[in-house]
Amino acid sequence: MKLIGTTVALAVLPLLAACGGPDEAATVPRAEPAEASSMDIGEHVVHFNAQLTGQLPPEIARLYSIVRSNNRAMLNVSVIDKSTRSSIPAAVTVKTVNLTGQLKTVNMRRINEQEAIYYIGETPVANQETLIFDISVTPDGLTTPSELRFKRQFFTDQ
Repeated sequence: MKLIGTTVALAVLPLLAACGGPDEAATVPRAEPAEASSMDIGEHVVHFNAQLTGQLPPEIARLYSIVRSNNRAMLNVSVIDKSTRSSIPAAVTVKTVNLTGQLKTVNMRRINEQEAIYYIGETPVANQETLIFDISVTPDGLTTPSELRFKRQFFTDQ
């Protein structure tokens, strides 16, 4: 029995040694986001993301009157002019539904912060709820909106 235990230990030892990760010369692929977080709309790029407001630092939430909670999602949208690489004003509207088709209200408001302009909106979410965001963006000076869609699942019991 002792011989079997020693044999198993010796067989497993090289496997455990390999768990230390790649050596310094190894090429490690760059991680890509699970979903797109920007969209090219001609002369502009729209950046968007959604997260739980409970993940925001308290001072940031206070500064922008955002209710911090793991049961509230916040959508953040910004529009960048490709030629100047600066954020620009835009009309941003959002229609949001969950997978059962329930409409979720997300009223967007503009935030001006030094050189940056972005639009945020909040909505309640349940644990493991997936929201589909249909965002309409019309950069200032244009009359035709660009439409984009993305979905995000939220885990509120973290």
